[in-house]
Amino acid sequence: MKKITKGHKGYIEYNKRFTFIRSLICIGIVVGLFLIGLIRFKTNQNGLSIVAALGCLPTGWSVVNFIMYFRGKKISEDAFERIEKCKGSLLVNYELEMTSERATFHVAALTVLEKNVIGFTQDDDMDISDCEKHIELLLNQNKHNDYTIKIFTKLDDFCERLKQLEKLREDHKINPKEIEANWKPGTIQTPMGVLMSASL
Repeated sequence: MKKITKGHKGYIEYNKRFTFIRSLICIGIVVGLFLIGLIRFKTNQNGLSIVAALGCLPTGWSVVNFIMYFRGKKISEDAFERIEKCKGSLLVNYELEMTSERATFHVAALTVLEKNVIGFTQDDDMDISDCEKHIELLLNQNKHNDYTIKIFTKLDDFCERLKQLEKLREDHKINPKEIEANWKPGTIQTPMGVLMSASL
């Protein structure tokens, strides 16, 4: 199973499978240690039971991870292909899952250029305004202010805006991928870096 990193198509599906398998292995180890201790010592008060109990912590964490990825929404093949055709040299990240205190925002595609953040969602139930406010808050907390943020629900509108930003990128001779590659740990994260870090 080839690893798919955050921001790439297939990230949600990959992690859904990975965390499921990891959770099964963790559960198997915990249950196995407990049963071996119980059979060997005829009581649950033994060293193996203690190890099994401690193993419940990472096991629980893994199961929670699986549940979060299971609830995630992957981008459709059609939307991905259309975005890839019109994004030009913009840096577009896919399948981002952003969580606030009140909701989880399923953002199928997102890009940042200069003071513009645009995203596309295929989640009909998502509160668009709340998502935009959440992104604005994340950026403001990391000293990136006065950004225009727009989340689109219609693919045609998103692609049209992508084309406009690609023209802006060409006119201003910006290389978004180079900007991300040149970021150094310990310095203020780039806007895209902030949003990627805030995503599952």
